[in-house]
This record gives sequence, structure tokens and C-alpha cells, in this order.
Amino acid sequence: MSAPVVVLAGGTGGAMLARGMLDVAGEDLVVVARVGDDTEAHGGHVSPDPDLVTFWLADAIDARGWGLRDDTFAVMHALRALGEDVWFNLGDRDLAVCLARARRLAAGERLTGCADALRRAYGVEARVLPVSDDPVRTRIRAAGAWHEFQAYMIRAGAPAPVQDVEFAGAGAAAPTPEVLDALREARAVVIGPSNPVISIGPMLAVPGMRDALRATSAPVVAVSPLVGGRVLKGPTATFMAWAGHPLDSAGIAAAYDGLLDGLVADERTDALPTLETDVAMPDADARERLARETLQFALALG
Repeated sequence: MSAPVVVLAGGTGGAMLARGMLDVAGEDLVVVARVGDDTEAHGGHVSPDPDLVTFWLADAIDARGWGLRDDTFAVMHALRALGEDVWFNLGDRDLAVCLARARRLAAGERLTGCADALRRAYGVEARVLPVSDDPVRTRIRAAGAWHEFQAYMIRAGAPAPVQDVEFAGAGAAAPTPEVLDALREARAVVIGPSNPVISIGPMLAVPGMRDALRATSAPVVAVSPLVGGRVLKGPTATFMAWAGHPLDSAGIAAAYDGLLDGLVADERTDALPTLETDVAMPDADARERLARETLQFALALG
């Protein structure tokens, strides 16, 4: 394996770009995923982003954009029939993944080992690394109350405006040795088209991550999550407003606070060297094209 291409991925946009980059970089791809969305549900340890990335890389993702294709929901239906308050849905095979992870963690295995076992089980040649083995949980204050991230998004319906954001546990967390090694050895680092505040923010809040990005000899570029000046999915606009950044390329660049060498976007900014290109990813060809252009741009900057 040659020097890795590292993609920081949070949410669907990052996972989609990672799938395109797999076609470009193959086994040299390393995806670093946030753990800020992790939670416990139905007896399992849910780790949404490492799983989402793995399912995308395995071409096993459901058409919903999350979970496993053609999964069933018999357990959730049965829990509801027993009077349980089921607001967090997991498919049956998805639940099996989470139950197996909970058992591994209880036996002393690292979250990194659990993620590696999953990607191997699904035949994924690229590495998928949780940013930390330590718990980092995103919490949102909105409508006068604090919410765990999943409860904010699903149960509360993502109310706006956001009053505060915290990454509980981040101060006591550390990047894994595997993540630090990947960043040190990388030939390019790409921040996926993710929400800078709540998708990438939990990773950057882990002490040592910003220093590792500044110290790497690899070029660091981000792909904008904005398509035609709009957010296609998720509450990026809400959180950019809370952070005080405009919803444009200049705002995306500012959100990363000097960490970037370049930006890939469909709108230029004077703040950074910009590859102006179509950043929409409606299909596999578009994902591969954007990944290839992004990597070429990053390497040219380097």
C-alpha cells in the first residue's frame, strides 16, 4: 500500500464521497469517521458514521441513504407491539451489527477493532477508522432544552434556531494511533462535503486532531456541502447560522479556521485556492468524478 488518501467523513455527504474515492484510490483509502452521533439503543451500541461509511463502501447501503439495503424491521415492530416507545429505528441486520459491537466493547475491544471487523465482514478493502475510541457525544441546545444528537434530529425534529452545541467528552478523548498515523503518512487529506459544525466539528474537537492536520505534509482540502448555494440534506444552514458563518464558500472556508490548503466548490472564494466544479453526487459516475477531481486538485496543491 502506498501513502494513504485520507477522507474525513461525517454524515451522508462524506460517505458518498468516500465511495467515489474508493474507485479512485482503492486500498489506499482511509476513512476517518466521527463518533459524535454514537448512542446506545435497544441493547446495542449504535455507531452511525463508521457503519454508514462501511455500508456505502460495500455497496450495501439502502435507498433511504442509511441502513442496509432490503433490511427488515421485525424487531422494531415487535417492540412497538409490546408497548415500547420506539423512536430510534434500526433494521434487523443493522441491530445485529450494533448488538455484536456492544458485546465486543463490553469484552474490552476498542471501537477501532469493532469497525475493522465490520468492514472485513462486508469485504471492504479500504480502512474505516473511528476518530477516537473514547466517547464523544454531540449535544444540542434548542427550544430551551439540551438534546443528545439523535434525539435532537429524530425525536425533536431538529428545531431551530440552535442555542448551543457541545461535544461532551471531547476534552478527555484522544485520536487513535491509527488515525494519527494515517494523517502523518497521507499523500492527501480530504474533508468530505459534511456539515462543518456537527459532522466535522466533533472530530476537530478531539485534542490533537487540529494539530495533526496542521502538521501533516499532505495538502488538506475540503469539499463544500453546498450545491448551487443550497443545502441538499440536513441542518447545515441551521448550524452555520449558529456558528456565525455565511452559507457560501467563504463561510465554509471560515468554518475550518485556517486548516485548509484548498476548497472544492461550485462557487469560488477569495479565501482559498478553489477548484470550481460540480459538487453534486447524484450517481456513481458523479461520485467518482468528484473524488478524482478533488484528489488531483489536492495533489497539485501539494
